[in-house]
Amino acid sequence: MNEEMLDFYLKTSMYTNYEPYKEYYKSLPDDMEELTDLVLSQTIHRTELRRSRKEQLEQGRSHDHVSEEYPWWKYISHDDILLTAPAITAELFRQDNRGFTKNREIKDKVVITCRYVAVLMASILKAKKIPCRVRSGFASYFRDDGKYIDHWIIEYYNQKKNKWIICDPDSRIGKNHINMNKNDFGWIAKIWLDVRSGKDDINKYIHGSSFQGLNMLAYSLFFDFHALMNDEISYLFMPSYIDDDNEFFTLSTNELKELDDLATLMLDPNKNFDTLRYLFYTDKKFRILNTPLISDKEHLEIEIK
Repeated sequence: MNEEMLDFYLKTSMYTNYEPYKEYYKSLPDDMEELTDLVLSQTIHRTELRRSRKEQLEQGRSHDHVSEEYPWWKYISHDDILLTAPAITAELFRQDNRGFTKNREIKDKVVITCRYVAVLMASILKAKKIPCRVRSGFASYFRDDGKYIDHWIIEYYNQKKNKWIICDPDSRIGKNHINMNKNDFGWIAKIWLDVRSGKDDINKYIHGSSFQGLNMLAYSLFFDFHALMNDEISYLFMPSYIDDDNEFFTLSTNELKELDDLATLMLDPNKNFDTLRYLFYTDKKFRILNTPLISDKEHLEIEIK
């Protein structure tokens, strides 16, 4: 395996920076089953809270008591606030000074989605000197109707086996969630290319609860590309040149081919690591982002072609 690449995935981003909690992360369990279970014990997925509140509203109570025990006045999602692993960890310590604890009360948990769990997991593993990268794509195992939901997982490098291990911290995939088969996950590069070539049905893929379309697949492609480059951007961040529907759906044939070419490289990120990294550092279209506070007008001095 490329040692330069493995060293790259030991490095952190502003999102996975473990330095404030380096020693604490190193003290957490080394066993992946135990570690993933512990991390998930600190969190509530925002859809679970929504589902619980709906049950309480319709039936007078929820089956898991999440809605009853999570204070009504607290944020119902921390995704906008806790963008980084140290921020998530700081909030967990603020709510309960024991830190990561198996018996954390529901009222003291953070409400985050899979991207944030993946970022936290990656930060912990990097602190333990395990190369790790976050991946964005789609999962079929959360529904039984053939639909795929956008999802974030991690890959970590096992030195003894000399291979990347695919891990979804969410155990709902089943007993193999910490060592998944490659076909268990919907890799966005392949999905993009198969949809573009007519081999796959775009209607199978859903972002959030209802968003669909080729533009949404393009965003996932960029989420995964940036994550592969140790830049685990929020799903609220979009490439500036296609951050609205009109911009995306007026892309030229050549511009769409550029995305096809990017996806083709991402089919094998290990083999094409150097090329992907070169694009990341040189192609402004692929790098310049809009966020909730940064719009196109902020980039006027930069020629994005």
